[in-house]
Amino acid sequence: MEGVHRALRDAFKILPHDKNVRLLVHEPHRFACPPGKAMPEMYTHVSIDAFAGRSLEAKRELYRAIVQNLETLGIPRDHVKVLLREIPKENWGIRGGQAGCDVDLGFVVEV
Repeated sequence: MEGVHRALRDAFKILPHDKNVRLLVHEPHRFACPPGKAMPEMYTHVSIDAFAGRSLEAKRELYRAIVQNLETLGIPRDHVKVLLREIPKENWGIRGGQAGCDVDLGFVVEV
């Protein structure tokens, strides 16, 4: 979880305390990974919901950093899949029920 959060901080320039990460572990019979993986038990799917607005280069940096950070934990590079869902700020209800577009986030989204 820290490796993914660190990649988000570095690539998307989010604040260190802006951490909302969860880990879901599935039993092997409840999660099928793509065929041909040498270590199917290490297959890792990272799903990220984020404000829309990051550049393609920032996204590329994020993907590279996630794979690199997870590789240090023994997860093969080709066993990591990242799905980034970008959601417009007005579609987030945050900080006491405010629309995300009406809140000073404390960081720039357009990186």
